[in-house]
Amino acid sequence: MIPQQDSIRRTLRAIAVFEAIKGLAALAAIVGLLDLMHHDVRHLAIELIGRFHLNPEARYPTVLLHYADLLPNTDLHLLELLAAGYVSTRWLESYGLWNDRAWGEWLGALSGGLYVPFEIGHLLHRPSAITSLVLAFNVFLVCFLAFRLWRRRSG
Repeated sequence: MIPQQDSIRRTLRAIAVFEAIKGLAALAAIVGLLDLMHHDVRHLAIELIGRFHLNPEARYPTVLLHYADLLPNTDLHLLELLAAGYVSTRWLESYGLWNDRAWGEWLGALSGGLYVPFEIGHLLHRPSAITSLVLAFNVFLVCFLAFRLWRRRSG
């Protein structure tokens, strides 16, 4: 294999692993969230705030309590459907990229490109180093996959 092709293959596989991990993290989060449905979530949030000696009136503890109140009234079927769609998309994209499929690159470029406008908006409203890094990584990913698709088409 040509050294350049080897580095491209490694990059594709690294992106594939990253997407698979995102899918796995989403699956773990939804399983954890579903498990919380069987508990008094507000009480757990209050205990968590107390354990870390946080001010319940501060911004993040207030947000935590707000979402703890919303969770019991959440439509679980819609949440499960959205999570299943997200996890399936991440794993399908990962499979396609790992096996160097054009459709995997299309899926990765399109799904990654959907986030860019939101990330730019977030960066404009709440600039931070992490937001900048996430945006830069996502733009790199989309550009890399778009370039690969362009090369496929022209080559």
